[in-house]
Amino acid sequence: MKKVSFFRGIDGRNYLFPFILVTSLFALWGFANDITNPMVKAFQKILLISNFESSLVQFAFYGGYCFMAIPAALFLRKFNYKRGLLVGLALYAAGGLLFVPACSAMAFWAFLLAYFVMTCGLSFLETTSNPYILALGPEENATRRLNFAQAFNPMGSLTGMWVAKEYILAKMDTRSEEVRQALSTANSEEFVALQKSDLNIVSEPYLILGLVVLFFFLIFLLARLPNPVAANTGSLSAGATFRMLMKNKRYIYAVVAQCFYVGVQIMVWTFIIQYAGRELQMKEDVAQGYNMIAMAIFVSSRFVCTFLLKYIRPSMLLTLLAIGGSFFTLGAIFVHGMAGLYSLIAISACMSLMFPTIYGIALKGMGDEAKLASAGLILAIGGGSILPPLQGLLIDKAVWFSGLSSIRFSFVLPLICFFVIAAFGRWVGKNSD
Repeated sequence: MKKVSFFRGIDGRNYLFPFILVTSLFALWGFANDITNPMVKAFQKILLISNFESSLVQFAFYGGYCFMAIPAALFLRKFNYKRGLLVGLALYAAGGLLFVPACSAMAFWAFLLAYFVMTCGLSFLETTSNPYILALGPEENATRRLNFAQAFNPMGSLTGMWVAKEYILAKMDTRSEEVRQALSTANSEEFVALQKSDLNIVSEPYLILGLVVLFFFLIFLLARLPNPVAANTGSLSAGATFRMLMKNKRYIYAVVAQCFYVGVQIMVWTFIIQYAGRELQMKEDVAQGYNMIAMAIFVSSRFVCTFLLKYIRPSMLLTLLAIGGSFFTLGAIFVHGMAGLYSLIAISACMSLMFPTIYGIALKGMGDEAKLASAGLILAIGGGSILPPLQGLLIDKAVWFSGLSSIRFSFVLPLICFFVIAAFGRWVGKNSD
């Protein structure tokens, strides 16, 4: 049996260098994702707003993915991968730099705008990078190649979590929300000064991030990136491609599953801090340490699952992990104390495989049409903009369940998400593998 090269395209070229370069971006947007999740709690404390209002950070952050997904795909179809990456990096950097005027304005809407611009850039990057990685080698191992590249995403996430813990949450003023509320009524000048100080602490890492992304922009501007030849030349027009995709059940179901997966990922990692604080009275920076443990488990599991894909069909492994995620979510809901928190952390082991595997299943065999098909899967990241605010609303309002706190009850939403993902994996196994 002929051995298939991992990075050699059908044109015979070796794509190892562009693979390494583009894979570095997976860590870069992982950093943005997971320095931002703890900011939901940070803005709630600084601005004295509700869980629902503070989770609008996620609405703005992941809303940018929705807004820019289709324009990014159309741009990519007309131009090439390199230009798509450059536009994404430019918008990403601009979003980070916008935190400076947002901090000066001390307005929540200005921070939301900065997050939105940043993730318009991330949408461009992901819409471009994922199909590019799939194209940088033979189709036979495309899903494994994407899983490998995605394994570097949580490394950036861990770094973002650590920065959030050590340089934001730990440096913010330690006064509680109750004390801040009293201070806002009794002495508005002192309260405004306190807000200004904390917002400066929040903004500084994003400013540095914007400058780092500008450096990456220059690297990619100077780099020579190939435009791989796809097995399917993608001769269809954009309209014809969209009509083809709408008739593709596997693709449509994958977009739905991806929406629920991104939703569950963001909910679990956003509300670990609230769970630990409300159930175990932990300080925010201590609770963020458990979030980092969850991410470390996620990273380790990604490499293990990538290895297992050599022996287990992607749809089967996806189904088994969704069932495992459901089990641990039930533990987070019904088990009290540290055991409940450990169950919540363990969910991350089950999530590690899901995004790239759903992505690979959806785009299998599409060749160059994957450039446009990628838009729907990036649009599905919008699940991260809708579901966390809904969970925040449950935390604020679900007070009528005797014996079950609102924070634990709110994890019924991640539980539903895992049911949907398991159903998708089973359907693919029966119909499309």
